[in-house]
Amino acid sequence: MCHVTVLPHTTADDTLVERPSRRDVVAAYVALTKPRIIELLLLTTVPVMFLAQRGVPDLWLVLATFVGGALSAGSANALNCVVDADIDQKMRRTARRPLPRHQVGTRNALVFGLVLGVVSTLWLGLFVNWLSSALALAANVFYVVGYTMILKRRTTQNIVWGGAAGCFPPLIGWTAITNEVAWTPILLFLVVFFWTPPHFWALAMRYREDYARASVPMLPSVTTSAEVGRQIVRYTWATVLTSVAVWPVADTGWFYPAMAMLLGIVFLIEAYDLRARARETEELSIIKPMRLFHFSNAYLALLFVAAAVDPFLG
Repeated sequence: MCHVTVLPHTTADDTLVERPSRRDVVAAYVALTKPRIIELLLLTTVPVMFLAQRGVPDLWLVLATFVGGALSAGSANALNCVVDADIDQKMRRTARRPLPRHQVGTRNALVFGLVLGVVSTLWLGLFVNWLSSALALAANVFYVVGYTMILKRRTTQNIVWGGAAGCFPPLIGWTAITNEVAWTPILLFLVVFFWTPPHFWALAMRYREDYARASVPMLPSVTTSAEVGRQIVRYTWATVLTSVAVWPVADTGWFYPAMAMLLGIVFLIEAYDLRARARETEELSIIKPMRLFHFSNAYLALLFVAAAVDPFLG
C-alpha cells in the first residue's frame, strides 16, 4: 500500500496545522451522507422491488435504483448537516460530525449535497424512470425544507410529519419496477410513517438532554417519559396493524403475514414494557429506551425482507 506523507503548514498566527490526508477528507465527506441511515432507507427500497416483481427483478435495475437511492439519501443527509450545523455542535450525539469538527467547510458541504441531489435525480430518471426520480427528489426536498428547516425547531410533532421523508423508499422501489403507484407501496409507506415516531422517540429519550440544550422540541425533551411511552404504544399499534393490512392488499402468501404478526407481537411487547418502566421513573438506565430503538431497526428490516422472500414461497 502506498503511504502519503502529510506536510504541516502554518496559519496566520504561525500555529502548525497538519493537513488532513486524502483518506480523512474522503471519510469526512462520506460521513456527511450518514451511511447508516442510507442502509436503512435502501432496506425499505430493494425488497419492495422483489415484491413488485413477484420474483427476481432485473439486477441492473436493482443496482441502478440502489445507486440512485443512495445518492439521493446522501444528498438529503449532507444538506441536513449544513442546516443543522449549529445544533449538531451542541449535541453529544452529533458533535463529531464533519461540520462541527471543521473537517469540511460549510460551503463545500452545501455544494456537495446539491451536486449529489442533481446527480441522483438525473441518474434515476435516465436509468430507472422519471416517476421514481421525482419521488426521490420530493423526499429530498421535504426532508431538507419540510423537516429540517421548518418542522424540527418549531413543533413536538417534528418527527411525526417530518419523518414522512423517510417513507418514500417503498414507493421508489415499487415504481422502479411498475412505473406506477399502487395501494401496496402506499401501505408500506404508512408502515414506515407510523414506525418512525416510536423508533426515533426511543433514541431521543436517550439524548433528551441534548435536544433540550439545542432548543429542539423533540417530544422526550419537553414532556414526561410516561407520556412518551404512551405515544410510542399508540404508534406501535398503528405500525403493526398497517403492516398486517399489507397482506390482503398485496395478495401475499402465508410467509409475510406470519412474519408481520410475529414481529408485531414482539414490537408491541417491547413498547408496552418501555411504557411500564417509563411510568415508574424518569431514570434512563431503568427505562432502557435504546432496547426498543435497536429492536425497531430489526423489526423494519425483517418485515421488508419477509415481503421480498414471500413471493418465492408461493
